[in-house]
Amino acid sequence: MPSYDATDRAILTRLQHDGRIANVDLADAVALSPSACLRRVRALEQDGLIAGYRAELDRARLGLDLTVFVELRVERHSRETAARIEAALTAIPEVVACHVVAGRADFMVEAAVANLAAYERLLIDQILTIPSIVDAHSTFAIRTVKTRGPLPVSQLP
Repeated sequence: MPSYDATDRAILTRLQHDGRIANVDLADAVALSPSACLRRVRALEQDGLIAGYRAELDRARLGLDLTVFVELRVERHSRETAARIEAALTAIPEVVACHVVAGRADFMVEAAVANLAAYERLLIDQILTIPSIVDAHSTFAIRTVKTRGPLPVSQLP
């Protein structure tokens, strides 16, 4: 694994806060020439540390006022079962995050929906129809305090 220095960590930190920052401004912020900064960003992308760039949309302005965390329990555990469930869950547009977890559940799903009726349709018509899912436990977010990072980069080798 390549090693990274304080400048790489500064680039990653800054890009997490503003992925649209112009290269010249990023270079200035991390005390590099624009060409050296661009080379480093491209290297960080090639190494997979920068996985992509995207716009973060406002859920409320999109009418997605309800965030639900759903713990799913599965029967007949196997790699094939997990792969089938993962494919089914990732194909559902309302599912914005999905994790395989340890504990009382096997999957933790985050869904963004308009309201309780929309969540009921999602749960009954889509999630619970996935073969091998035997139980779902829902927790509703009252208010979101923080989402999506930024990730700490201080431990980067």
